Amino acid sequence: MDDLRQKYLSAIAGAADEAALEEIRVAALGKKGEISLKMRELGRMSPEERKVMGPKLNALKDEINSALAARRAALADAALEERLAAEWLDVTLPGRPRPQGTVHPVSQVTEEIIAIFADMGFAVAEGPQVESDWYNFDALNIPPHHPARQEFDTFYMYRAEGDERPPHVLRTHTSPVQIRAMEAHGAPIRVIAPGRVYRSDYDQTHTPMFHQVEGLAIDRDISMANLKWVLEEFCRAFFEVDHVELRFRASHFPFTEPSAEVDLRCSWKGGQLKVGEGDDWMEILGSGMVHPKVLKAAGVDPGQWQGFAFGLGIDRLAMLKYGIPDLRAFFDSDLRWLRHYGFAALDVPTLHGGLSR
Repeated sequence: MDDLRQKYLSAIAGAADEAALEEIRVAALGKKGEISLKMRELGRMSPEERKVMGPKLNALKDEINSALAARRAALADAALEERLAAEWLDVTLPGRPRPQGTVHPVSQVTEEIIAIFADMGFAVAEGPQVESDWYNFDALNIPPHHPARQEFDTFYMYRAEGDERPPHVLRTHTSPVQIRAMEAHGAPIRVIAPGRVYRSDYDQTHTPMFHQVEGLAIDRDISMANLKWVLEEFCRAFFEVDHVELRFRASHFPFTEPSAEVDLRCSWKGGQLKVGEGDDWMEILGSGMVHPKVLKAAGVDPGQWQGFAFGLGIDRLAMLKYGIPDLRAFFDSDLRWLRHYGFAALDVPTLHGGLSR
């Protein structure tokens, strides 16, 4: 018994890996192992011999199992230490800073506009960018011969030869959203519709795709005076000045009657825009009272309801407010430009906290 104990305890202590330990376990405690064979011999012993040898063999078996478990744990600890030493890393070293993204000026200005009009009770409405000819033109009282409906100004979707279905276009303004909003919710209603629009034009101040926001307010007693107040409040909040002065010039839009272009008093001294002072005027948007035919097309009774609408370019407002000289740079994906003109992701514009940071 002492020889067996010494033999296997020495072998276990010298085992270099799990495989060697497993070989020792089989040799000692397997079905044909030495200790297992000794335990089978107990049946051929006398009762007196069995009382002596049984406890000794069981004790030896337990001792060998304990030695195997201890050596297995020691090998695992050694392997872990070796791995930790090989994969050592000084966590006190300075880490590589993560690249920081910025919010695009168009997205920032869109959020600023939404925050301002939300404070005045306007909800945000959305619609598809691929519109039917009816929503984009007919429902807005734009006649078939109007230049805006020609292919040199509007992107028409492909139609197979002989297809008699009405054509679809990439929307040229977000005014179709006004029609859809009135169809869905009726009157009274107060919404703005920001989004992408498409026109066939490309130069320093025009791109084939740009961004607009249009506003609509329909109620029973709305007038041009309400329109003027809303636009003054918007300009004062957006440009973050205490005083603004607007000038309304008579104009013509098929979807409003009367219609007016709106100019903003400003100064360009030294090449810097200052709003609310100076002797210059800058056109910023178009507006007017919603045409009765437009109300009727949207399912609203023009004998009971009336209201105003306006539209302005988000990209142009961003250029004016943040001194961006070329509209085409908005879509160049130049990281240097984005880092210079971009906004911190967590600086959400609010009226109480400040629109621009």
